[in-house]
Amino acid sequence: MKHVLSTLILSTLAVVTLQAQQTRPTRRTDRADYATALLKSYEDSLALLYNKVYRQNDKSALPNDFVENVVPYQSYKLFSPLTFYEGIAKDFFDLSGEGTTTKARNQRADYLGPRFTDAALLGIYLKRPDLVLNRETVLHNVAPEGKTTPVVIKSDAGLAEKQPQVPTDPESGPINVVVTKPNFWTFKGDYYLQFLQNYVSGNWHKGGESNYSMVSAVTLQCNYNNKQKVKFDNKLELKLGFITSPSDTLHSLKTSEDLIRFTSKLGLQATKRWYYTLQLVAYTQFLRGYKNNSGEPASDFMSPFNTNISLGMDYNVDWFKGRLKGSIHLAPLAYNFRYVDRLALGPRYSLKPDSHTLHDFGSEFTVDLMWKIAEPISWQTRLYGYTTYSRAEVEWENTFTFQFNKFISSKLFVYPRFDDGGTRDEKHGYLQLREFVSIGFSYSF
Repeated sequence: MKHVLSTLILSTLAVVTLQAQQTRPTRRTDRADYATALLKSYEDSLALLYNKVYRQNDKSALPNDFVENVVPYQSYKLFSPLTFYEGIAKDFFDLSGEGTTTKARNQRADYLGPRFTDAALLGIYLKRPDLVLNRETVLHNVAPEGKTTPVVIKSDAGLAEKQPQVPTDPESGPINVVVTKPNFWTFKGDYYLQFLQNYVSGNWHKGGESNYSMVSAVTLQCNYNNKQKVKFDNKLELKLGFITSPSDTLHSLKTSEDLIRFTSKLGLQATKRWYYTLQLVAYTQFLRGYKNNSGEPASDFMSPFNTNISLGMDYNVDWFKGRLKGSIHLAPLAYNFRYVDRLALGPRYSLKPDSHTLHDFGSEFTVDLMWKIAEPISWQTRLYGYTTYSRAEVEWENTFTFQFNKFISSKLFVYPRFDDGGTRDEKHGYLQLREFVSIGFSYSF
């Protein structure tokens, strides 16, 4: 304890003696000069650090007196986390005259060296040792100084004088430039072939008859859209189906589905989803159609043949995050042309006797939608209506598809129709209905 106390007293006396020997500033001007010199010393130490990192110890960039006198005494120690440097106390109490403190007494006044920095640090060590955060020996253990010798790599190639670079022109010659025009056309389609077999025994309590049925359909689409103003959609639908009818003594095989329909729409964009549209719908059938146990045809190719031209607006439907898509066409002005090749069928299709054609004007609407209800279930619907305000014709085609895999599906087809321009039926009036269920092959492309 006595030794520690003696050491502390001697250290205090040494600091006081050192500070007494030095010329202390008594005037405000002297204190300002010392503060300026301190800041300059701090800036010089930062310049030295920058020189070490970025200029690879290039001392030629610093003044000679700075390199000789200030390099060993970096005043950044006052502004970095407080560290106990062992060399400070050793220099102050060195009696041989070789310490850096003794040498610093002969240095220029504008470079403080350890004269101020070391004295300030030593005073902190003695008065406030609790503020010291690190020790120099601990820092050296954590990050020891590197003592590697730089490796010099020599090249036999030598360094030639830098020659000015002259830009060279690329070799002149023909350049093959291929310009690909944007393709605004899209093609798609689907087809299916479905079968149905129904067996009823002769003694079935509710009666009925066995039959077989087959239906096939092809849908082709060719659409144009320039993504700006113009759309041109074209769709061709072909359907043909047969059914056996044992109860029909005249026809063992009759058509159950027969359709040739072409739809074309030319649209000019008005808003994001609305288009000014000119629409053409034309349809007829492939083969003759007969009623049960009748030799007179009820329909035939070009009997009838319908063409409807309408001018209105289309609304593009894109609902339920793209699961319900299609179009709604509203036309306040429409022209309808009907042709019947067989004169006997004229009155059946609202034509006057002995007339093959019918012309009238009215309004028309078409709703054509595809709704993907679930992953394997979809619903395609087409609602068509035309009226001359004296007669009305409405057709609603519904096709429910149950897709088992890529090639096998089952279809439910429901087709109600209303037409008060024909002959009224005593039982059903002007309402007509067709429906079938089938299973078979289907494919889309």
